Amino acid sequence: MLATWLAMLAKDGRWPERATDGEGDGSTEERVRRRLRELRLEQGRTQDDVAAAAHLSTSTLSRLEAGKRRLALDHLPALAGALGVSVDELLAGAADPVDPRVDLPPIEWPGHTRWPLSRRGFAGVQAHRIRFDGANAEPPAELPVHEGRDWLYVLRGRLRLVLGEHEHVLRTGEAAEFSTLQPHWFGPLDGPVEILTIFGVDGVHAHDGVHAHDGVHAHDGAHAHDEAHDGR
Repeated sequence: MLATWLAMLAKDGRWPERATDGEGDGSTEERVRRRLRELRLEQGRTQDDVAAAAHLSTSTLSRLEAGKRRLALDHLPALAGALGVSVDELLAGAADPVDPRVDLPPIEWPGHTRWPLSRRGFAGVQAHRIRFDGANAEPPAELPVHEGRDWLYVLRGRLRLVLGEHEHVLRTGEAAEFSTLQPHWFGPLDGPVEILTIFGVDGVHAHDGVHAHDGVHAHDGAHAHDEAHDGR
């Protein structure tokens, strides 16, 4: 797709036209502008944040989104990179509808596997399915603390949840929600366990790359670009 668009743009410097569908969808360039804004809002990010990542001024990004400045070819790689997508994905919003299904590969970590259920995190959160293999798991000596809230739902098995000085056992069909300003950790109690999780935006970024005894230690390895949470 990218090569086709580049060729058409290079021909006369103008965006290829696309017939409207009678509901005011507008030109291809307008569709790309709309896609830029949609992606930014889906990720819960401000214009300041995205503009800085794309090495643009906030006023430039604001004018691009609003149609008050021409969207040039050289804007596309920087904006796509800032939003964590490919140029093809960015242009896809201007052409055919994007498949809404999430089909990302699982991420293997010692003791557990994670399946991302969201691409970049709608409204600043990320959802995962996590399966622990049942190996003995113990919390670290110092439990992590960060801004935000977490939500867990046990699909099967028994989950050990440590919140400060208190421990809880969650069974199949039970859910928990808690502030991550308190020290926290969770992992398998006495065998395999599978859970659904929703991590808030602060949790997604707080503990990149931390691994803790095969449990989940504050979103270990989680990152906005669909990297796995390696433990909390």
